[in-house]
Amino acid sequence: MSFTPARRRTAATVLTAALLVPLAACASDDTTKDAGGSTATGSTSAAPPANLTVLAAASLTDVFKTAATAYEKANPGTKLTFSFAGSQELVAQVSQGSPADVLVTADTKSMDKVKADTDTPAIIAKNRLVIATGEGNPHKVDDLKDLADPKLKVVLAAPEVPAGKYSEQILDAQKITVKPVSQEPNVRAVLSKVELGEADAGLVYKTDAESAQDKVDAVTIPDDQNAIAEYPAASLKDSRNAEAAAAFVAWLSSPEGQKILQDAGFQKP
Repeated sequence: MSFTPARRRTAATVLTAALLVPLAACASDDTTKDAGGSTATGSTSAAPPANLTVLAAASLTDVFKTAATAYEKANPGTKLTFSFAGSQELVAQVSQGSPADVLVTADTKSMDKVKADTDTPAIIAKNRLVIATGEGNPHKVDDLKDLADPKLKVVLAAPEVPAGKYSEQILDAQKITVKPVSQEPNVRAVLSKVELGEADAGLVYKTDAESAQDKVDAVTIPDDQNAIAEYPAASLKDSRNAEAAAAFVAWLSSPEGQKILQDAGFQKP
C-alpha cells in the first residue's frame, strides 16, 4: 500500500506520540509525593555553595559541630563557620551590623529583639533545665531546694542570658532564694565551673549535662517545676548568601537535621 505525503505525516505523528507515552511514564516514576500530597522529584537539590557564618546559642556548640559535618557533606562547596555565645551577645552583634548569615537563639524573646533584621524564624528544638553537680554528686543535691544551702557553691547564668532567665523563673516559682557565687555570660560557662570543681552545682540545659556526662552528674527537675527553652532559627536579611542561609535554616527542621538535634538530647520543636 502506498501513502500520500499527507498520510505519511499523519502516520509519523501517531508513531511519535506512541513513543513519547512510555517516556512520560518513565519520567513520572521519578516523581514521588511527600506526606502532604505534593509532588517532589526523587533527588533533592543541594543548596548553592557558600561560606555561611552562623551565630548560635552556646548550648548548641556540640550538636552544631555534628550538624556541620553532615550538612557540608550533603552540600559540597558549602562551609559553615559558627560563632557561639550567649543569645544576648549574639543579638548585640546583629544589632551592631556584624556580618553573618543565620541567627539561632535559645529563646524567642532574644530573637524578637532583632525581628527587623531577620526573616521569619522557625523553632527548631526545645530544651529543659537540670541541676549539674560534680561527678558522683558529692554534695547529695536532690532537688531545687538544696540549691538554697548557703554552704553550697552554686553558679548560674546571668539574668540577661536565656538560661539565667529560665533559672530565675523556676527558682522564683518555687520561692527558693539562691545566692550564686558567680553569674556567667552563657550556659556553657556555668557547666565549665561545675566541671572544674569551681562550683558544687549549677543550672544548665539537659543537653549541656549530657555533653559532659563523664565529668558531671545531672539531677532531673520535675516538669511541673521546670521551664521549656525554645530555639528559633532565622536567616538574616543582610546576608550576602540569602538563598544558602535560608536553605540551612530549612535543613535544621528537616528529618536529617531533627535526628541530629534529638540524638543530642534536644526535644522536638
